[in-house]
Amino acid sequence: MSGADAEAEEARESGATVAADGAAEKPDGVDAESQAEVVVRDAISAPDVDGRPRRATRRFPLFTRDTARPEGGGRAAPRDAPAPARQWPVLAVLATVGLGLLLTALDQFRYGTLLVGLALLAGAVLRWLLPDVGMLAVRSRFTDIATYGVLGTAIVLLAMMVQPNPWLVIPFLKDTLHFTVSSS
Repeated sequence: MSGADAEAEEARESGATVAADGAAEKPDGVDAESQAEVVVRDAISAPDVDGRPRRATRRFPLFTRDTARPEGGGRAAPRDAPAPARQWPVLAVLATVGLGLLLTALDQFRYGTLLVGLALLAGAVLRWLLPDVGMLAVRSRFTDIATYGVLGTAIVLLAMMVQPNPWLVIPFLKDTLHFTVSSS
């Protein structure tokens, strides 16, 4: 297949046709003067503002210039509200985690880690119930809920199973972890 034939085939696949002189014709009937300007050398996706086809590429850009806001990532309060009021969901979760870390530092390990886990579970509930949670939205709604929920549940369970005198005893764990030190 020659170079001109390859160009014609690419142009046909993209929705344009190639004239006998190698210029691309648009299906909507553009005049002959603008036909001579447009030469199809590779795949085209959509016309730009001037109506000329722009080049489509499957390569990722070298530098990302913009990212999409996560679903639900809008402000949790109106634009004219002060900054803390606009981001109250993430501030509530962070304040609860901070209180849990403070309790842990004050030698109340079980209560502190339990509070950290409950804060993450509360973050999952807020992400599920509220349409806009501000900076608490990091990824898609499902991913955020799953991440906050799994991490919160794991931290709560570990806080309840911590030694000595665990609040939660799971019988099969003793058989699974038979190499650990036990008092019995």
